[in-house]
Amino acid sequence: AGSGAGAAMRTEISTAAAFVTRLLRAGGGVGEEQLRCFRERLQEAMRDHYKHHWFPLVPSKGSGYRCIRINHKMDPLIGKAAGMIGLSHERLFQLLPSELTLWVDPFEVSYRIGEDGSICVLYESPQPGGKAAKQLESRTSCKEEWRTGRSSPSKSYNMMTVSS
Repeated sequence: AGSGAGAAMRTEISTAAAFVTRLLRAGGGVGEEQLRCFRERLQEAMRDHYKHHWFPLVPSKGSGYRCIRINHKMDPLIGKAAGMIGLSHERLFQLLPSELTLWVDPFEVSYRIGEDGSICVLYESPQPGGKAAKQLESRTSCKEEWRTGRSSPSKSYNMMTVSS
């Protein structure tokens, strides 16, 4: 996909990095200069990581690989970027939700806080040659959700069930 992928990913990556940076800022105690550096480092790490895993023609392909996850373990991309500005994993766990999933896919960036929180879309654009982006009602209902860290109980279904 050459250098075209880098330009194509820019909006999605900057949206995702800005979101994680906003979460850190909301946690408090991190300076603006540190936050700016963190955001740049995270964007670089994501660009490198996604370089050969970005398929605009098949947006869901590689989605698991691009998924950023905090689940009692710190996502390596976030951990790496934070380490560069001197934030330890312990500090990150204090500042960020303990359960966060962030999907960075071509044309869509979405996240979920908590294992059964609702999925909220941060960015969505129509796919070239695809149908226009649908208007999302969920956008208003969960815009402020990340501030409280709580989410309304989801309906009785889960996006993905894993049987043990």
